[in-house]
Amino acid sequence: MSCKEILDQAKVKMDKTIVVLQNNMQAIRAGRANPKLLDRINVDYYGTPTPLNQIGNVTVPEARMMVIKPWEKSMLKAIEKAIQTSDLGLNPNNDGEVIRLIFPELNAERRKDLTKQVKKEAEDAKVAVRSIRRDAIEQVKKLKKDSLVTEDEQHKAEEDAQKLTDKAIKEIDAVAAAKEKEIMEV
Repeated sequence: MSCKEILDQAKVKMDKTIVVLQNNMQAIRAGRANPKLLDRINVDYYGTPTPLNQIGNVTVPEARMMVIKPWEKSMLKAIEKAIQTSDLGLNPNNDGEVIRLIFPELNAERRKDLTKQVKKEAEDAKVAVRSIRRDAIEQVKKLKKDSLVTEDEQHKAEEDAQKLTDKAIKEIDAVAAAKEKEIMEV
């Protein structure tokens, strides 16, 4: 494996880390109805855990309301139960046809808790990126030890790995800042 291949592999892993972070950020409730919030909820569909978005339509008719219309009315109770047992903190309203989720205004304390959660997710992503950098540098050092690359190539690869890391961390900070701004909007 060459230094370029090691760095390309590290870049792919860092990009995946950022995608995971973005998905995690979408699952954090910001006081607005967002169908992505329900992506992690599985409903017991005839004994099989099934993602909620595969059991019915999820729409957002207003900024603070989400409506779930299952394809089978018999699934209303199971969907309601799955939402109640989730960590979303929402109380579903079942009218026999659809389930409505009303998103209350976030209070100041809850906003602070959510920003802490955002910062923790961002820090976890940064740790993952730094770990990827460390692994790439170790692989390059092993190539140098085995005399497959020169010392100059090793230093260049280490600098490039650091540049990739800096770029990824800047992106992570941008994702976290955007989510914090969204949470703090009143």
